[in-house]
Amino acid sequence: MAHLIRHKLTNKLTNAAHTVSNKSQAKVSGVFARLGFQAATDEEGLGFAECDDLDYDYRQGVQMDVLQAGDDYGPLGGEGGPEAGDSRYQRDATGALKSAGSVDEDKPKITSWEAGWNVTNAIQGMFVLGLPYAILHGGYLGLFLIIFAAVVCCYTGKILIACLYEENEDGVLVRVRDSYVDVANACCAPRFPALGGHVVNVAQIIELVMTCILYVVVSGNLMYNSFPGLPVSQKAWSVVATAALLPCAFLKNLKAVSKFSLLCTVAHVIINVLVIAYCLSRAREWAWEKVKFYIDVKKFPISIGIIVFSYTSQIFLPSLEGNMQRPAEFHCMMEWTHIAACVLKGLFALVAYLTWADATKEVITDNLPSAIRAVVNIFLVAKALLSYPLPFFAAVEVLEKSLFQDGGRALFPDCYGPGGQLKSWGLGLRVALVVFTLLMAVFVPHFALLMGLTGSLTGAGLCFLLPSLFHLKLQWRNLLWHHVFFDVAIFVIGGICAVSGLIHSIEGLIEAFRYNIQD
Repeated sequence: MAHLIRHKLTNKLTNAAHTVSNKSQAKVSGVFARLGFQAATDEEGLGFAECDDLDYDYRQGVQMDVLQAGDDYGPLGGEGGPEAGDSRYQRDATGALKSAGSVDEDKPKITSWEAGWNVTNAIQGMFVLGLPYAILHGGYLGLFLIIFAAVVCCYTGKILIACLYEENEDGVLVRVRDSYVDVANACCAPRFPALGGHVVNVAQIIELVMTCILYVVVSGNLMYNSFPGLPVSQKAWSVVATAALLPCAFLKNLKAVSKFSLLCTVAHVIINVLVIAYCLSRAREWAWEKVKFYIDVKKFPISIGIIVFSYTSQIFLPSLEGNMQRPAEFHCMMEWTHIAACVLKGLFALVAYLTWADATKEVITDNLPSAIRAVVNIFLVAKALLSYPLPFFAAVEVLEKSLFQDGGRALFPDCYGPGGQLKSWGLGLRVALVVFTLLMAVFVPHFALLMGLTGSLTGAGLCFLLPSLFHLKLQWRNLLWHHVFFDVAIFVIGGICAVSGLIHSIEGLIEAFRYNIQD
């Protein structure tokens, strides 16, 4: 009897000691996180402590449904891990333990080929039409920059995804974050837990809205150069294009627009083939001597922004990787998509520049003969107008969630009624956004300069600066020396390019307004 009592007391004391130890460990973890000595935040440290408590209860024989793993897996994922895309347990953004099977279990997953197709559409869009203009001011260094930007954007895409994962107490990687915003918030916690998300959201909105503006600008530019005989200015054509885009304000989802996505891609491929075929037909006249080894110091930074903007895809990579059937294939997918983009962009830019040399215009199709130009430009305008709803709808969603639907903390009331109908102020917000893109396109009708400005302002930040900074902050303890070197080098080079490109793009816009330069 005495032995039994002593045994029970020993068990209770042991349980109490483990509980106190775990809570103390969580507090110490939080203190060190505040001091910046480790990547984990207070909530993450508490989440690991909760994992320890649950795992201890499991080892003591308590039958808990949440910890019932299969024979092939350990309590927290076992040998599969995130590489197999089947981690048994993950933590959400707040650090709470969750079962991987309970989150998006029925949501259809995409293959690596489908993911690669999405990335290709993002980095092989119609903005490649501005790359020959970048070669005009950069020469061979511009070609090198196309390759360099592909390598860097591929690497930063990988490290951004690495920031979504952390090791648990068993050394198994689990996906603890779901988006770019979650990564940014984790880096700014615990002192400013929402600052990083606000910065990323602002950058995303700027980039998405600027993309919409560029679609309106290029539509007006293409129509004006296709029918120069008509008494219609480029600004007037932009107004006509925007009138066709007003129905976007009534969009509730992109189901209708998505039906045209494949048609847009096919049209873009046909246009590129036609441009390259025409350039090849004039191969005997190519001006190889015009490809310079020196750069235009004043205008080359604008070319940097153009090239960087053509590779931006980091915004949606976390969501894309989270929906892949085999997340372990993400790195391979990023490599072959960026290699393909690098080769195609480099060839397109070089061949087009060799054909027109110093006469290369901001939008390369403006250099085509009038008969071919009209046909190609009409297809391009159709593609631009059909592509506009995608960034527009994404920008509207970010604005609505941050200002109207932020879990009761929003500044304004919800845009939608009980039945899902769009309220008047919600419709007003969308119409105002369409009108804003028109006003910007009318008053700043300079495609290359706007593209360079956007690439320098948000493209460099989202593709170069923030991923490398987040990787250093969140993965510091696991990084090798060459990873640290790459991250620091990318941050420094990206910062220099961003500041230089931003300054020269603004100077170019001021000069264009001062001397009334049309292209």
